[in-house]
Amino acid sequence: MSKGRILVVDDEIYIVHILDFSLGMEGYEVLTALDGEQALERVRSDKPDLIVLDIMMPKLDGYEVCRAVKSNPETRNVPVILLSAKGRNVDQKMGFDVGADDYITKPFSPRKLVERINAILGQTVSERSTPSS
Repeated sequence: MSKGRILVVDDEIYIVHILDFSLGMEGYEVLTALDGEQALERVRSDKPDLIVLDIMMPKLDGYEVCRAVKSNPETRNVPVILLSAKGRNVDQKMGFDVGADDYITKPFSPRKLVERINAILGQTVSERSTPSS
């Protein structure tokens, strides 16, 4: 049984492969998309538990995808981790302003990313299992 469904979105295929391997070894089901439009299609059709999202991509950038995911009532609770070479404070602020739950700069450690995903999904699962009042 999978620990969760992760959508990895990046136009750099080697990063998609690294994350597919690392997350697969950790027990996650990995879905992939190579641009922003594919990402939104996958979000609608496959309902991921978390999205790892590059910012600089063709068609729609990661900010636009994140904004669309977070503004949709059906997907707004899906955690989004932005993964980008854009490491300036202004870029990170913009990422959080559009609704990102975390922001990791490239180059990155796949192990650290997996730890962040485990932490976020651990919190999300416990929040889901808490009865609402």
